[in-house]
Amino acid sequence: MALVVLAVLGGRTVFSRISNARTLEARTAESSALYVRVATPASANSGPTLSLPGTLQGFVQAPISARASGYVKRWLKDIGSRVEKGELLAELEAPELDQQLSQAIAARDQAASSLELAHSSFERWEALRKKDVVSQQEVDERRSADAQARANLAAAQANVERLRQLEGFKRVVAPFAGIITRRNVDVGDLIDAGGGAGRALFLLAQTDPLRVYVNVPQSYAQLVKPGQQVTVTQAELRDQDFKGEIVRTAASIDAATRTMQVEINLPNKDGRLLPGAFVQVALPLPATGTLAIPGNAVLFRSEGTQVALVGPDNKVTLRPVKVGRNFGDTMEVLEGVSEKDRLVLNPPDSLNTGDTVAIAAAPAPARK
Repeated sequence: MALVVLAVLGGRTVFSRISNARTLEARTAESSALYVRVATPASANSGPTLSLPGTLQGFVQAPISARASGYVKRWLKDIGSRVEKGELLAELEAPELDQQLSQAIAARDQAASSLELAHSSFERWEALRKKDVVSQQEVDERRSADAQARANLAAAQANVERLRQLEGFKRVVAPFAGIITRRNVDVGDLIDAGGGAGRALFLLAQTDPLRVYVNVPQSYAQLVKPGQQVTVTQAELRDQDFKGEIVRTAASIDAATRTMQVEINLPNKDGRLLPGAFVQVALPLPATGTLAIPGNAVLFRSEGTQVALVGPDNKVTLRPVKVGRNFGDTMEVLEGVSEKDRLVLNPPDSLNTGDTVAIAAAPAPARK
């Protein structure tokens, strides 16, 4: 009985050791296996959406300057005022211009009086010539004096009209309908004619519609065409999208920035968008018919750009690929993969052709 007990205990010990060895071996093999996640290339039915920064501008935006020199007598519109075309914005006082106009009128009257005298003299001398009392030379001199007096009167009248037009410029009016976005003058300020944008009295902008200019990178320039619809968003206006349309492109690449300028028209009937605001413009691009793979499935090694493919036997094969444009999370692949290939996501640097891997299950989506 003692021998039987010893034999049972010895057999149990041997069986336990064999079972532990097998469990250890299985766990060691399981822990040494390389688990990877895979993804397949996808053929995009729609192209990527390109997001670019932009700045809102008035459809028509111009500084309003004075054409006549003088002092500001009064201003009638301030910032934020909506004005119509031809509406009075400010009035100037120009004493020197008033005196020049009075002098020009006097010079015109003087020229008219000289013309009257020259014309009457010409008529008298012409009558005397018919009686052969005076010579033809004297008649021609009177005719020339009459023509010269007429020309002097015309020049004086043109000068009067010029000064009267300058007098009209003392009234600064709106050239188009819009909103006053800036007022740079006050009563009593001295204004020089043609002061330019740096000395503009007002800044007037038309806010409906608005314009947005964006610079599209060269790699996407061929996909942007007039007529495409875009979406404009502003960070301060949450959950609000504004639809716009590409109206024209520069049709050329800027050699300094390697971008193409694109102009977008954006309706703004309710005035929620303000000129000068920073916005994001989303340009949906047309599909190119190529495959797209996740950006984290690409290996950049000395041999070139590669991807790790997992075969039916879970063996890894490194294959070179030709990539196109980078869309951020995904990359365009021109050659090297098909829709049935399984690509390793986040492949380690030690991964080589012939390695055996295990496919890990996709993580379950997190509950909200």
